[in-house]
Amino acid sequence: MNFKNRVALITGAGSKRGIGRAVGIQLAARGATVVLSDINLEGVKEACNEINAQGGKSFPIQLDVSRRSEVKNAVKEIAERFGTIDILINNAGISLPTRLLDISENEWDKIFNVNLKSIFFLTQEVLPLMKKQNYGRIVNLSSVAAKRGGGLFGGAHYSASKAAVLGFTKAVAREVASFGITCNCVAPGVIDTDLTGNLLTEEMEIERMRTIPMGRKGSPSEVAYTIAFLATEEAGYITGEEIDINGGMHID
Repeated sequence: MNFKNRVALITGAGSKRGIGRAVGIQLAARGATVVLSDINLEGVKEACNEINAQGGKSFPIQLDVSRRSEVKNAVKEIAERFGTIDILINNAGISLPTRLLDISENEWDKIFNVNLKSIFFLTQEVLPLMKKQNYGRIVNLSSVAAKRGGGLFGGAHYSASKAAVLGFTKAVAREVASFGITCNCVAPGVIDTDLTGNLLTEEMEIERMRTIPMGRKGSPSEVAYTIAFLATEEAGYITGEEIDINGGMHID
């Protein structure tokens, strides 16, 4: 995999044990200039320091992906600084284990704003750049919860938002394929990130391991490698696809 002269924007990359940071490390190690964004500026600065210390090229940016104005300004700034955006990784996401009857309208909107509306915002802002150059790679993050109806660590709003990501991905893939742009999706299962670590109790961890044929959680780097493959030039005939990364927990 070679990403020389490619510019990648990765959202939700501030977590130390997160998929976003792992993707940034994978792409930068293979020659990409990576822009790491997160609402947590210190987190992405730390990630960029790590990448740059290893000889990679990275740039941190603070971004609340649920705010259209911030997304618009961020994309403009990146385009002005680096010329374009070749790769968009929509990784930012949140989850809450609230039961259906306890979900408030505000909480429902918060989950959808971060997990779905942000992908709409970013894709819509980045597409003109990709269409202009007749090239682009978009990879969205869904979840096994989208297919199983939850049952892991998120409530109905989380499952619904991640299921919507699958449909959005397929629709975008059809619409932009003629411009040399692909849009694909990965659906991770239980991955050893700060998100799952904060939401799963010890009892839940034991129960979840019983449902995974491989008997373990996945690592962020395992998910990142698959995302990196979908972002390559060589994966140019794959679009509208969803790839499950869950150790056999859900097979379809």
